[in-house]
Amino acid sequence: MSASAAAGVDLPAARTWFSGLQGRIVTALEAEDGTPFRRDEWVRPEGGGGLSCLVEEGGLFERAGVLFSHVTGTQLPPSASASRPELAGRGFDAMGVSLVLHPRNPYVPTVHLNVRLFVARAPVDEPDAAPVFWFGGGMDLTPYYGFADDAIHFHERCRAALAPFGADRYPAYKRWCDRYFFLKHRNEPRGIGGIFFDDLAAPDFAGAFALVRSVGDAFLDAYLPIVRRRRVTPYGDRERDFQAYRRGRYVEFNLVFDRGTLFGLQSGGRTESILLSMPPLVRWRYDWKPEADSPEARLTTEFLTGRDWIALNTAADS
Repeated sequence: MSASAAAGVDLPAARTWFSGLQGRIVTALEAEDGTPFRRDEWVRPEGGGGLSCLVEEGGLFERAGVLFSHVTGTQLPPSASASRPELAGRGFDAMGVSLVLHPRNPYVPTVHLNVRLFVARAPVDEPDAAPVFWFGGGMDLTPYYGFADDAIHFHERCRAALAPFGADRYPAYKRWCDRYFFLKHRNEPRGIGGIFFDDLAAPDFAGAFALVRSVGDAFLDAYLPIVRRRRVTPYGDRERDFQAYRRGRYVEFNLVFDRGTLFGLQSGGRTESILLSMPPLVRWRYDWKPEADSPEARLTTEFLTGRDWIALNTAADS
């Protein structure tokens, strides 16, 4: 288990940063969309609460949600203690920011970001024991029509966010993302990846928190240039139909595999906020295959492959 007994856990500092990150991202997205986000504060009866910021039928986003939550409880949910059974029964704090953005234009990719902190409190019968903490998170991109420039840019920004913490971080977290955001029953990735990590407690709270801040702060620069490049691309019914079909994969992953969705539902979280990540319009078809060599087919053959996008860029420059 990589989570370790924690000294110096600073919940107020973490809450301040997570809440501030949500505010900065929402302000930037409102400027891009041209529509004010709705702000919906909520309280969890079992402890804690949060702020859901969202827009539906906006100028850019068909649905977008940027969520902050800080929930507390007397017992870790099964999804949080499955890999660390020795913590089962402890009280907990869980906080973080999670967002999913579903643009209307099929040439603008869907994107996901999550940065989070769990703290398992000392057991009731060991009040002097140290709490145990771990951070997790990452970001990943899910295009409907693939562009190498977009994939390279996104991965380069992910690598830059992790570079101060060691050259090995990006390759490790990139591979972790490729493994995690994978639909086993379809034998395909959800998108073109990004970075993902969990159980981060080393070297200490301050060091792990610094990495998480760097990832969260890199999001806008990773995503908005892609939005600005693609949002004016013309599209028609064909592209919208394919977007709705591919969105079905997003729903399948979130409901079958996503740990955040499972944790939220198991911990008695706010259902409206948890399921805000779902796309507004989705279509499933029986055994449908795109026409060979079409842009729709190339999404699978050229982009949903877990490839090394930064190496591709290096080769192109040489």
